[in-house]
Formats: sequence, C-alpha cells, structure tokens
Amino acid sequence: MNTSIRKGLRSGLIFSTGIVFLVLIGFTTTISELIAEGINLDTTAGSTGNVYALSLFLGLLGLWAGARGAEKSEPDTWSKATVGGLAAGVALGIVMAVFTWLLGTLSAAGVDLRKQLVQFSKANIDFILFQTSVVNGALMHMALFTLSGLAGGLIARGLRGSWRESLRVWWASQRDRISQTSAVEYLRTSTIARYIYYGLLLVLLFLIPSRLGQYWNFTLGTVGIYVLMGLGLNIVVGLAGLLDLGYVAFFAVGAYTIGLLTSPTMHGLTWNFWLVLPVGILMAAFTGILLGIPVLRLRGDYLAIVTLGFGEIIRILVKSDMLAPFAGGPQGVRDIAGPSIFGVPFSDERDFMYLIILGILLVIFVTNRLQNSRIGRAWIAMREDETVAQAVGINTYRAKLLAFAIGAAFAGLGGILFASRNQYTGPEDHNLLVSINVLSLVIVGGMGSIPGVIAGAFVLKGLPEILRQISDYRILAFGALLVVMMILRPEGIWPSSRRRLEFHDVPEEAPPEPVHPRSADLPETAGLDATSDVPVSTDVAGEM
Repeated sequence: MNTSIRKGLRSGLIFSTGIVFLVLIGFTTTISELIAEGINLDTTAGSTGNVYALSLFLGLLGLWAGARGAEKSEPDTWSKATVGGLAAGVALGIVMAVFTWLLGTLSAAGVDLRKQLVQFSKANIDFILFQTSVVNGALMHMALFTLSGLAGGLIARGLRGSWRESLRVWWASQRDRISQTSAVEYLRTSTIARYIYYGLLLVLLFLIPSRLGQYWNFTLGTVGIYVLMGLGLNIVVGLAGLLDLGYVAFFAVGAYTIGLLTSPTMHGLTWNFWLVLPVGILMAAFTGILLGIPVLRLRGDYLAIVTLGFGEIIRILVKSDMLAPFAGGPQGVRDIAGPSIFGVPFSDERDFMYLIILGILLVIFVTNRLQNSRIGRAWIAMREDETVAQAVGINTYRAKLLAFAIGAAFAGLGGILFASRNQYTGPEDHNLLVSINVLSLVIVGGMGSIPGVIAGAFVLKGLPEILRQISDYRILAFGALLVVMMILRPEGIWPSSRRRLEFHDVPEEAPPEPVHPRSADLPETAGLDATSDVPVSTDVAGEM
C-alpha cells in the first residue's frame, strides 16, 4: 500500500503543477470556452455553460491523474488501484484548493494581479472559483479532483482486465491476417502502388489551400516556413548531434539577401525573385561553412554558446546604425519583391502556400536521400559517439561542415520565402526566440524524424495561432511542454525508429547454455569427459 500511496501522491503533485501552470497562462479559460462552444452551451460571461465546461475539463485531468497514480503493480489488485487513484486525487485537490483560495483571497483584498499576469482579471478569478465564494470554490476543487482521481484509478484498473488482453490478442491476429493478404502485400511492395499513394497525397496537399481562406493559408504558411527550418536544424541536431542555438542567423541571411537584391528602396536593385532564390540559398550555406570552420572543433555546451553568440552578432549588426545605409538598420528592408510566373505575380496567401509546399517537398526529398546515404550514416555515428566515429575512419570535421552547410541552406530558403511573403524583413524577425522555437519543435516532434518535425511545427506554431489568448506566455508554454515531453514521452511525438529503440527497453534473448571450450571440438570417443580436461580411464591405458 505504501508504494500505491507514493505513486498516487507523485502523480497528484505532477498534475497539480501542470494545472496551476495552465491556470496561470489562462489556458483553462480558453479551453473551457472552446468546449462550451463545441457542445452548444451558453458561453456568455459568467454563464453556467462555461462553468460546466471548466468542470468537465478539470474532471478529465483528474481522471488522468488518478489513472497515472493507479499504474499497474504486482500483484495488481483493486485495493491498490483504489488507494493510488484516491491519493492522486486528494493530493491534486489539496494543491488546487489552496491555490484557488489564495487567488480568491488576494482578489477579494483588492490586489490587482494583472500587473504580473494579464489573464488574472477579477472575472477570470471568479470563473476559476466556479462563480461562487472563495471557500466554496476551494471546496469544490477539492471534491472534484478527489472524486475524479478515485474514478480514474478504478477505470484504469477495470481497463486492465482480462478482456483487454483478449482484445489485444484478437486485434494482433486480425492485423497479421490482413497484412498477409495478397492485396496488402502488393500495396506494400509494389512501386506503382507507392507512386499512386504519393500522387494522391500531392493532389490532396495542393487542393487544401484552394479550400482555405487568407487567414488559414497565412497560418499554415507560417507553419510551413518553420517546417523548412526545422528540417534543416534536424540535420544539424537530430542527425549530426550538433547543438546550434544561432540557427536564426542563416534564416536572416536568406531574408536579407532577397531583400537587398529585390527591394528598390535600398540599393535600387530589382533582381528577379527566381534569380535571387539560388543566390540566397548559396549565401546561407556559405555562411554556415564560414561559421563552421572555426567553431566545429568545439563540442557540446561550448558549441552551443558560440553559435548563440553568432546569432546575436548577426541580429545586432543588422540593427546597428553603422550598417543602416546598407541593411536598413532598425527599420529593416521594405518593398521586397515576390515571385511571379509568366508575368503574373503571386498576389495572395494561397499562391505563397503552394510555393511553400513545393519547398517542403523538395527539402523532404533531399533530407530523406541524405539520411539513407553514406553521409547520413556518418552523421548518425558521429551523433552517437564522435570519438568512436573518428576512430573508424569518419572525417568528422568534414561531416560537421556539410551538416552545417545543408542545414543553413534550408534555413536560408525559409528566410527567402518569409521575407518575400511579408514584403518586409527586419531585425526583430530574427531574434533568439526563432532559434528556440525551431529547436523546440525538433525536440518535441522527435529528433531525427521528418514526420516528427512536421508534427512539432503544427503543435508549437499552429496551436498558438488558434489559442491566441496564451500568446503572451509562449515561452512559458514551450518550457512546460518540453518538461512534460521529457517526463512522459522523451523520444518525441513522432520519433524515428532508432530513437524509439533508444528510449524503450527491448526484451533481451536468453543467453545460450555454457559450452566447454574444448568439448565441442572433441569427438565422443576422445577419452575426455565433457566437463573436465582430465582423461577418463579407458582401455587405452590398459594397453599401455
């Protein structure tokens, strides 16, 4: 029982920390309004519909906490699950009751919490207290989480019954039977079927922008640009194992290249977009090589600090008055030209969305080919152990330079599309937060995984655009999400197969039976016992 109580208390404290954080950034208010709208409840201020939605959301979190507290142990009994779920619910309820009581007391005393947390207006605090008094609100939190935690523990124990194992076995047999059919085998091995699949996927990708409005195309375009940068940083961090915190510098090189060469307001140059596109990519790759030559002999934290300083140097230089006649200074570069096809310019977000999709497909193709090539295997070996990789003949310095150059080229492509779409670029577009965003989406999505990078970009860039109320606490949200991912799913949302094996235990095979080193090489009539080197008595001794 002591083990069950410890598990429950640990789960309750972890979930209470997360829920307090969600309340502090205003996420609970936003998600409650979305839930109320989704199930057609009254969403006016102070309505019971929002209170019901808040209770539903918090109750689901309590169920989850109780289920985590009632994790399976041997022997797996109902009493242990009940104690674990109840302990999780009580711990969570006590913390939330104290927290909400403190909020209500400060609000009743006239303390304006909006000076520190903009989401904490008096109306929002009353909403967290379920539109009741301070004491009643705290008691309601205590009761809600205690009951939901207990229910979560019981549900978790019930789902671990024998029927679940039977269902799992049945599903595994059905899946194996379906996968062994001739049609599935043909679809899996046929090149034609693979091309048809890719073709349908491409058609779907190019149909989506035509069905969306300007806002959603702009939002998805922003996500797509971060996918481009994430795929580039995935080569540097996910494959080569080089921690680069100044990745935004290459993004800035691409953006300023397209700006300085196509904007008539700066130097009177009006080059064509398609001519500047390869120039910007090559300039970013060349910058990556220049940075890599002096710093890539460093490792770990030292490399991260140097690249961080390089990114800040680039931002400060383009913002300085010294380079203002050349790069525009704090005002940036305006009137950047966009692409055009046969004299028809790209006039709306849908056109740029098509261009971003083409860029993503090209980068995915190049990344996939590199990842499965000789240089890709060299990057992975270098990431696992650079000393061993160097010992087996890999030129690690050249591999690092190549990783930096290719990653920088992809970032330069993202910068070109970003500046051209916005028709503007400035120093504030290339701050440290961009590097942190890209690194976060690679880690959250799954390092070394192309689908993981795409998933991470949608979670970290697409979700904040939908939940705009928490945009002021984006850094806090990133930090909390990273902590949660490291605890619950350290390999990422969609990890590569190699990373999945690294973070999950693989059952080891039983060791073979010990064999005597000499007995296997001797015939049965050799006059030696199978477990001893001493000759046994035979007729040969008598003949001598």
